[in-house]
Amino acid sequence: MTDSAFALMPYPAVDVPHGASGPLAGYTFAAKDLFDVAGYPTGGGNPHVLAISGIKTTTAPTIQRLLDAGAQLIGKAHTNEMAFSMSGKNAHYGTPRNGAAHDRIPGGSSSGSASAVSNHLCDFAMGSDTGGSVRTPASYCGLFGLRPSHGRLSLANTQALCESMDTAGYFTRDAALFGRVGECLLGEDPAPLGDAPSFVISDALFALLPEASREALAPAIAGIESLYGPLQQLQGELPSLTDAYWAFRYIQGREAWQAQGAFIEQNGLCLGPDVAARFAWSKAVTDAQYEQSCALRERFAATWTELLGDRVLVMPTVPDIAPLLSAKDEEIEQARQISHHLLAISVLCRTPQLSMPLAMKDGAPLGISLMGPRGSDLSLVKLAVRIAGSRPS
Repeated sequence: MTDSAFALMPYPAVDVPHGASGPLAGYTFAAKDLFDVAGYPTGGGNPHVLAISGIKTTTAPTIQRLLDAGAQLIGKAHTNEMAFSMSGKNAHYGTPRNGAAHDRIPGGSSSGSASAVSNHLCDFAMGSDTGGSVRTPASYCGLFGLRPSHGRLSLANTQALCESMDTAGYFTRDAALFGRVGECLLGEDPAPLGDAPSFVISDALFALLPEASREALAPAIAGIESLYGPLQQLQGELPSLTDAYWAFRYIQGREAWQAQGAFIEQNGLCLGPDVAARFAWSKAVTDAQYEQSCALRERFAATWTELLGDRVLVMPTVPDIAPLLSAKDEEIEQARQISHHLLAISVLCRTPQLSMPLAMKDGAPLGISLMGPRGSDLSLVKLAVRIAGSRPS
């Protein structure tokens, strides 16, 4: 397959067996190069990891589930190095193309997966989301993207970054396929939302956005209200998003170093400057910082659980459209930090969140999200399918 979008790793083609029939028969997909697939190496976005990997003999169970459902794997997708970046840029392999906005970054770390789908190389793609790596590229590339409840999908035979935050998610261009893949992967919800869920919105979260972003998302909000009635304001004081951001950073950093630090040092991995700096920062996280952050996470999640109840929160995915490819590293880092004030909510609460491509700003996509109670994943997916299907063609 010709890949001018640089979305896929240039591995030799592998004939990966898949079911002859099933709910995903006739559909193609790519898997982020963190998931093991028998016949392929797993490179994790780093040439040294790739060299050490060898050819895998076992396929990650989440990928196997899709194959058994009849989907055909077309290849392994690029990832940000060690899945520890949000830009989509990789110092070793370059930047996959954003199929919806060629002059803008695709977002990471599931950049290759989002690029493959947005450039029509495949029908859907598997990624992972630790701090926003499905939701951000979904918003930037104009895709549907799901971060499921923590632990909902197996991460066996998948390169880890942060055990208590890592999730497997997926992208589609099409709402109906978003629902079909969700049904295949998720199964029945342990906490279904019912036929007529209540929707809420928080002005405090939308206040984090530039005015132009709020204006761009207003028609999407109106569309949801046309189906489900006026959105009620989320009542009660929100816990500090700044405190939550730093709790997220410390937990992610400590667990990332625990997962990969020894491997990096023992093998002398050459990391890109941004990822090297992130791991160096992570190595310095103290026991006290980690323990305090874990305690704050539990308080934060308890407060949000009480505030949200069994309702669905309509919220921004990220504050703005994707930065330009020409943006300086400092600008991209600033966008990442601001975005994480929103993205960290579902991470710390371990709840599902999905992004829908319902808005545009300056010719580029801007996603809007639904977040529900833990275990309501498939219910959220079905809501997204209905909301997207109600839009004028």
